[in-house]
Amino acid sequence: MPEMPEVHALAVDLSQRLEGQVVERFDVTSISALKTFDPPLSAVAGLEVREVTHHGKFLDLDLESLHVVVHLAKAGWIRWYDVLPKPRTGRGAMAGRLALRDGSGLAITEAGATKRLAIWVVTDPLTVPGIATLGPDPLDPAFTEERFAEILHGAGRAQIKGVLRNQGLIAGIGNAYSDEILHAARMSPFKPASMAPDDVARLYTVMRELLADAVRRSEGLAASDLKSEKRSGMRVHGRTGEACPVCGDTIHQVRFADSSLQYCPTCQTGGKPLADRALSRLGITR
Repeated sequence: MPEMPEVHALAVDLSQRLEGQVVERFDVTSISALKTFDPPLSAVAGLEVREVTHHGKFLDLDLESLHVVVHLAKAGWIRWYDVLPKPRTGRGAMAGRLALRDGSGLAITEAGATKRLAIWVVTDPLTVPGIATLGPDPLDPAFTEERFAEILHGAGRAQIKGVLRNQGLIAGIGNAYSDEILHAARMSPFKPASMAPDDVARLYTVMRELLADAVRRSEGLAASDLKSEKRSGMRVHGRTGEACPVCGDTIHQVRFADSSLQYCPTCQTGGKPLADRALSRLGITR
């Protein structure tokens, strides 16, 4: 899933390609993806792209009086074409396509059978439900350690992994970067969010540094290179069974209904493996 660093880099890359361009037409080929009907898709034709920004994980194309907002969900992506191809069906099929007058444009794709990608055409991005309820950007200079401590204190006994991923509390952090942040902070994903001041300070510093580094590594890359760059920077996420690059222990995972987390027992849980929820339901322990 693209998270804040990748969506930020996408916005930078697309801004350089789109700003000042005039939209020829916008088609949404996946009915389930389109979440609005007024204004109609036809209303974007003839509008000039002012800029491309983001709100957490939401990509925002500012087209003068309208905004095309895209949430890429788990399997969505943006692909740029100097010559935009026609829509196609099948795996990795286009969910939408924005055609420019010069024949170039972008395709919004979503792989797999589960369709969660979402597209809105609105006059104000704050009317998009997910944007209206977003928490603060963790890299915003106004997001202080004190504000972070307030959020954690308010979450009480909730597990820190879930708090970091909660977009209503902190914007832009998903499954991958929450794993990486907690590993770098040497903290269990199941640790209660309300924690000692020293732990808050360590987690805050690691979170800001890790996300800022991911943004720096991603900026300037074309959209086609962002996925591989993200994976190359991961120390634990998606690396179950590999050696931890810090201590050499084997990276473990905990599976849930529709996701999983990865962690290092030595670095994060005092050497004790956490129960794998999927195996526990089958009466299997390890």
